[in-house]
Amino acid sequence: MPGDAVPATDAFGQLHPAVQYHVVNSLGWTTLRPTQLDAIAPIHAGCHCLLLAPTAGGKTEAAIIPVLSRMLHEQWAGTSVLYVCPIKALLNNLEARLSRYAGYVGRTVAVWHGDVSASRKKRVLAQPPDILLTTPESIEGMLISPRIERDGWFGRLRVVVIDELHAFAGDDRGWHLRALLSRLERYALQPVQRLGLSATVRNPEELQAWMAPTGERRIVGASSVSADADVVIDLVGSIDNAALVVSRLHRGRKRLVFCDARSVAERLGSCLHGLGVRTFVSHGSLSADERRRAEAAFAEEKDCVIVATSTLELGIDVGDLDHVLQIDAPSSVSSFLQRMGRTGRRAGSRRNCTFLALDDKGLLLAMAIVQLWREGWVENVEPPPAPWGVTAQQALALVLEHGQIARADLAARLGRAFPEQAAQDVLAVLEHLVSGGFLVESAPGVFIIGPATETQFGRGHYRDLLASFSGNPLLTGRHGTTEIGLIDPASLLGSTERPIVLLAGRSWAVREVDWRRRVVWLEPSSAPGRARWLGAARDLSGAVAGAMRRVLQADAPPPELSRRAHAGWETLHEVMPLGHGTEFVLAREGQAQVLWTYTGTRVNRTLARGLQPPVKFDALKLEWAGAAGLPPALTALPSQPAVQGPMSSAELKELAPLTKFHQLLPERLLAQQLAGRLWETARG
Repeated sequence: MPGDAVPATDAFGQLHPAVQYHVVNSLGWTTLRPTQLDAIAPIHAGCHCLLLAPTAGGKTEAAIIPVLSRMLHEQWAGTSVLYVCPIKALLNNLEARLSRYAGYVGRTVAVWHGDVSASRKKRVLAQPPDILLTTPESIEGMLISPRIERDGWFGRLRVVVIDELHAFAGDDRGWHLRALLSRLERYALQPVQRLGLSATVRNPEELQAWMAPTGERRIVGASSVSADADVVIDLVGSIDNAALVVSRLHRGRKRLVFCDARSVAERLGSCLHGLGVRTFVSHGSLSADERRRAEAAFAEEKDCVIVATSTLELGIDVGDLDHVLQIDAPSSVSSFLQRMGRTGRRAGSRRNCTFLALDDKGLLLAMAIVQLWREGWVENVEPPPAPWGVTAQQALALVLEHGQIARADLAARLGRAFPEQAAQDVLAVLEHLVSGGFLVESAPGVFIIGPATETQFGRGHYRDLLASFSGNPLLTGRHGTTEIGLIDPASLLGSTERPIVLLAGRSWAVREVDWRRRVVWLEPSSAPGRARWLGAARDLSGAVAGAMRRVLQADAPPPELSRRAHAGWETLHEVMPLGHGTEFVLAREGQAQVLWTYTGTRVNRTLARGLQPPVKFDALKLEWAGAAGLPPALTALPSQPAVQGPMSSAELKELAPLTKFHQLLPERLLAQQLAGRLWETARG
C-alpha cells in the first residue's frame, strides 16, 4: 500500500491491536487507503455497508480488515463470515490472500464450490473455517443437503461479504442470493451484517437498499469513471488477423484478450497456438483443470496471451498484467471498465485497452462504448423485475431444506425474502405448485416435495434446482482420464466425417460419442477444428445505441481510432442513415423497408411485437418486407413506445423457455415476468 506513515487517526486506532500490528509489520503497509479507513467505524458498528472503489482500489481489504478486527474484539467462533463471489476463479484467486490476512491473527479460511473435491469438503466439514469463500449455488446446496448440520454451521454467522455486488444484482442470481441471506438469518443467533463490494455504479443508493432492505445502511467510498487511460480502437477484419495483431503487439509481455463468445475465444486461441504464441484459454465450458491453468498463468507466466470470456473479468488479482485487448466490444461500459481495470496496477503503469474489431458492427460498438466512457457515463445496476421464477424455486428449496413446512410459514418466509412482491401473488405461486404436483400435502396445510419436483429436478441431489440460471445441455469432452471441457452437441452435427472440435484452444478429433452418458471421447488432432455453442444474442441498451449514432453524426472521428478504424468510421459516416438529432429515419434498402431508430434492443423488440408481416429488429433498426411507408402500428412514432395488450397464448408458449422455472409459475405471473424483462413498459 502506498503512503508515508500510518495515520494516527481514530479510525485506525479502532482496529484490534493484533490487526494494527500485522497491517504495519507483517504486511508492511505504511498507510490504509481512504476508503479502507472510512469503512472501519461502520463495519465495527454492524451497519450494512456498500463499499465503493475503482477496480483494484482495495475493496477486499476495506471489508476484511475491520471484519477480522471485529472478529477478535468480539471473540467470534465457528464459521462467522461467508464471503460470496459470482465466479469460482475469483474465489480461487482470493483464497491465498484472505488466508494470509486471517492467518496473521490465528484465523482460518476455506473454499467451497462446485470444483472443490468431495474429500476437501469433508475436511472443511470436520474443521469449519472462520471464513468460508463460496457461491450462492453452493450455499443453496448446503442448505438443502441432509449432510449439513445447519444450526451448527450457520448459527454463528455474523457477516456476509458480497464481492462484485453489481454482477449479482444485474440478474436473477442476485434475487437468489438475497433470498438465501433471508434463509441464513433464520439460523443465525446474532444479526447478520451485509457488506457489498462494487466498483463503478451510477445508482449506489438504490443498489444498497436492494442488498439490505432493512437495517442501518452506510455507503463508504465513491465510484467514478476516470478517463485517464490509453485506449486504441483498430479494425482488423477477421479472427485470423486479430491473432496476427495480438501475436505482434507487446511481445515479451503478459496480455489478456477478452472475447464475448466462447467460440471466438476458442478460434482465437487456436490461431495463436498456430502462430507459436504461448496461449491459455479460459471460459465457463472448460474443465476446472483447464481454467486453473489460465488462472495460474496470471501469477507464473511472463510472455504469454490469456484468451478469456467474462470468466476473468471480475476482481482477479492479475499481478503484473501489462495489456488488455478486446475482440470487438462488450455490450456495456461497466464491463469495459472492469476489463480495462485489469491493467495499470503497477507503479508507473497506466490502464489500457486495445479494441480489435472484426467488422463494422464491432467497430461501431467499440466506438459507442468508448464515447460513453469519455462522457463519464456508466449503467445503473437494476435487478430484473418480477423474479417469480426464483420465488417458485425458493419455495421448493425451502421445503427440501426442512423436509416439510406449513403453508402459512412458507408464504411468510417467501414474503420476507421478496418484500417487493404482493402476498396474494406469492400465494398464487404456491397454489400453482400444488396443482402441478410439485408440492403435496402430507397433512392439512403442510407441504412436502411432490412427484413432479422429483421427476423434473431430482437428478443429482436436485442439482438443477440449486441455480437460478440454466444452460444448454452439453456433453463432457474427455481425453483418456482427463476432462477437457464441455461441448455443444450442435458442433457434432452436420458432418459425415469424424468431427474435429476446438476446446481449450486445441484441436481434438472425436473418437466416440456416448450419448447415454453424455461423454465425447477425444484424441489430439493437427487438423483445424470448429467451436460452437448456442447462446442468446446480446441486448444493447438505448444509451449504447444512441452513442453509436452520436459517434457517426460527429464532424470528426473519435481520437482513439487507428488508421484502419478511421477509414471504417468514414465509410459508416457516409452510408448509415443518421437523420438529425434523435429522429427516426425510414429508408428503402433493396426489397426491405428499414426504420432506423437507434433506441436499443428492448425498445425495438417492443415496437416489433405482433406486427404483421413479421418485423426483424436489432438495437438500431426494424426491418420488414413490403410497400413503402410505415405499418399502421408504427405511425404514432417517435412517441415513447410501450408494450400494448396482454400476452397471447402463442407468445407465452414461445417465450416461456426464457425463464428457467417457467413450469413452476401460473400463466399470469409468468407473463408478468417475461413482459417486464423483454419489453418497454408504459411510464407514469
